[in-house]
Amino acid sequence: MRMKTNVIFLSIALLIFGLTAEAQRSIRIGYVDMNYILENVPEYQEAQAQLDNRVAQWKNEIEKRNKEIAQMRKTLDNERVLLTQELIEEREDEIKFVENEVLEYQQKRFGPNGDLMKQRSILVEPIQDQVFNAVQEIAEARQYDFVLDKSSDLVMLYANKRHDISDQILLSIKRSAKRTQVNSRADKEELKRDEALTLDQVNEREEREAEAQAQQSER
Repeated sequence: MRMKTNVIFLSIALLIFGLTAEAQRSIRIGYVDMNYILENVPEYQEAQAQLDNRVAQWKNEIEKRNKEIAQMRKTLDNERVLLTQELIEEREDEIKFVENEVLEYQQKRFGPNGDLMKQRSILVEPIQDQVFNAVQEIAEARQYDFVLDKSSDLVMLYANKRHDISDQILLSIKRSAKRTQVNSRADKEELKRDEALTLDQVNEREEREAEAQAQQSER
């Protein structure tokens, strides 16, 4: 997937640099910081936390089994001089069997088709799809020809902040979430007024609310 993305970005870069100076001036390019966006989407953070907890549990299980194997080897080494060759081979076969079980468990959890990839698909990808849909919506509304991801492998030697639409993407996601929570006519009117605000107006309102909250806390 990453390789495919890199190829797309490279193709776009070659296309842009291959155009004439006059053509370049007519192209609209925006960019987003996908890491910044996902870090500020509560649903994504919650999904990632769930996934991290499961990964931690799986790793603890593997570590516990590896300690058991290490103890089995230590016990065998201590008792080796007291055992017949046949018993030694049986104990070594038993250890090998447990080692193979642990390797199979690791593949089941962390392999290319393992539970980690499946759980990430279930928990995380729907949130990412929501972000990508918001990117497409903003890009079409602002008539961007290309939208690049600053946090990807694409090297951005310079990027003017005014072309960063990450905050617009976050605002679009928040408004989309609010639409699903509208129940009354009053809620609809409030949502309508809220969506009529520009990003700058929303930021100013949030700053005023933060200042008011800080003053209230001081009192």
